[in-house]
Amino acid sequence: MTSTGPTPIQLFKTPEPKNVPDESSLGFGQHFTDHMLMAKYEVQKGWHDIRICPYGHFDISPASAVLHYSQCLFEGLKAYNLDSGDIATFRPEFNWKRMTNGSERLCMPMVSKELFIDGIQQLVQTDKHWIPKSDDGSLYIRPTLIATESFLGIRPSKEFIFFIIMSPVGAYYGKTLSPVKIWIETKYLRAAPGGLGDTKAGANYAASIKAAEEAKKKGFNQVLWLDYEKKNIEEVGTMNVFFVLNDEIVTPRLSGSILEGKIRNSAITLLKDEGYKVSERTLSLEEVKKAADSGDLKEVFGTGTAAVISPVGEFGNEDLSISINNNQVGEITSWLHKKLTSIQYGRVNDPYGWVHSLSN
Repeated sequence: MTSTGPTPIQLFKTPEPKNVPDESSLGFGQHFTDHMLMAKYEVQKGWHDIRICPYGHFDISPASAVLHYSQCLFEGLKAYNLDSGDIATFRPEFNWKRMTNGSERLCMPMVSKELFIDGIQQLVQTDKHWIPKSDDGSLYIRPTLIATESFLGIRPSKEFIFFIIMSPVGAYYGKTLSPVKIWIETKYLRAAPGGLGDTKAGANYAASIKAAEEAKKKGFNQVLWLDYEKKNIEEVGTMNVFFVLNDEIVTPRLSGSILEGKIRNSAITLLKDEGYKVSERTLSLEEVKKAADSGDLKEVFGTGTAAVISPVGEFGNEDLSISINNNQVGEITSWLHKKLTSIQYGRVNDPYGWVHSLSN
């Protein structure tokens, strides 16, 4: 048992380490590393019992608030083997700030920056041999906050567990960057003004499952969500979305029902610094249809932690079909993917301070 770093984290190493899976069969979120981080919170004690321990099940009461009232938040980020031989994460402070904002919205305790960042760093160091060595491989990190007090009643829980688990992953869509098909959803609604659309709450994602399953049965990869009027574009399932309209790159503005993505934020910075005109504004489905008909719609791509940059080749539903760039990866999409992943893996200079080295 050891304790290192500014946040005292006890380390209990597993006596039975698992075999690291072959990198050719990783998929996404199917295998989990030997260890996880756990911390408990009680109103009277604050955060305590902070430890890295063997990955495994933990006990909660059947009456735990998370099971009945969905007090649950999570984040997603990655650790990488850099070309220099170092290990790094990408903009972990962004994820901490977003979880902090979500905690306030869901009446949950704030996880301190030190616990969040140090916990990730020490857990990754403990299981660093699980980080894939392939060019597009990474270690996906899932910090999660759940309410565990045993009671039935509509009020904030007084007890919580914060935990972090990790999973080695390959390229989300395989080795080749290829366009995806997106279903335009006009029946279901994911989020409404004043709701949970701008938080990474579990309930936010539960609301999207039905439409996503129906879209997959029709041969589509993900769902394009519209606003509550079924008029304006919001986001795609697990991604923010960008449209190249002639010389303007448009992404829906953060209206309170759209999740602010880290890769979205990074993409806007990179595109602007390269000289592109980027607009965060309201974008209607009608404007996109007219741009497609006139030839002004040049490219569409999504941004998200899991896939990084996803080119979109087609939008459609029962009443509409929009083909983008002859279902080919566009020039801007390709450039952005290469630029961003090169920064993440340390292949080019990082002028933004985004890459967080774990050796420091």
